[in-house]
Amino acid sequence: MAIKQRSKSLKSRDNKLSDTLMQLQVLNGHAIEEAKFERFADKIALHGHSSLTPSQVDIFQLNIGKLCNQTCAHCHVDAGPDRKEENMDRETLEICLDILSKHDIPTVDITGGAPEMNPNFRWFVEECSKLGKTVLDRCNLTIIRANPKYHDLPEFFKEHKVHVVSSLPYFTQSRTDSQRGDGVFEDSIKALQMLNDVGYGKEGSDLQLDLVYNPAGAFLPGSQVSLEKQFKEQLLRRYGIVFNNLFAITNLPIARFLDYLIESGNYEQYMSELVGAFNPGTIDGLMCRNTLSVSWDGYIHDCDFNQMLDLKSAIPNTHIRDFDMEALMKRDIVLNQHCYGCTAGAGSSCGGEIV
Repeated sequence: MAIKQRSKSLKSRDNKLSDTLMQLQVLNGHAIEEAKFERFADKIALHGHSSLTPSQVDIFQLNIGKLCNQTCAHCHVDAGPDRKEENMDRETLEICLDILSKHDIPTVDITGGAPEMNPNFRWFVEECSKLGKTVLDRCNLTIIRANPKYHDLPEFFKEHKVHVVSSLPYFTQSRTDSQRGDGVFEDSIKALQMLNDVGYGKEGSDLQLDLVYNPAGAFLPGSQVSLEKQFKEQLLRRYGIVFNNLFAITNLPIARFLDYLIESGNYEQYMSELVGAFNPGTIDGLMCRNTLSVSWDGYIHDCDFNQMLDLKSAIPNTHIRDFDMEALMKRDIVLNQHCYGCTAGAGSSCGGEIV
């Protein structure tokens, strides 16, 4: 069953799942009692992990706002045009820059919403570039076409050698628009062509362009290698588009995707599939072990998914104004039932498959 497009966020619809505590109630079998599953913490304990701890911090990921020009049906952020309040301010971004200047964290991963809609986005990218950091922007592509003020984004990305990671559910219009909204596919193709025109994704170029694939329903993604081959062949043949890598990411049962699973009667089946596909070989490569995730209001989480469930890192002071790298490296990573999504099959992270 394809995911039905939503025109508004859960929050604006006053949906009970806009409350993260309600989402956790569902995930832990308290709201849907027939859908109780083995605790994720107990599952990894059977494989020799009494807890998960960080390895190192390679990625400083910032969700700089939930404001977005799209309202995608699977969105775990519950982002949309109506989420205007949750935007990271200049002061918080300046604290982030101070942290980055003091610590050897090579990559700054900027996400949203549509991060480019934050009024401080370009300034922040420029400052991170001055620090010698690799800047990664998670771009929904349509933002490039949304308004004339964004039309120069490909040139801006090129100037600062931004690594662009772009959402594209599929290489056909029907599947893409069913997940992301009418007209999204056409605008996405035009945006990819604009990125190609300035050198992104082309052989011999140092301008990195990667695509992200999310399944359009209650099932796990197929092989990342096979999907990448299909995408490359079809996009080149149909539209002359080239790119570097494709990341296959599992949809986690959070926010609007959780709402879809419950409404469609697929929640129990999908969770059973995630639990049944648990792969202990993914544990060492989980993104929570080398990433810090900062929310729009400056709180530290172990990953982007924990952030969306308001599960802050297990340290005494969780706001970045009290940033303590030593404490962060000694913490236990916060686990819950949604973690099955990252350990199912070949695993899933912001960089695609793990194993």
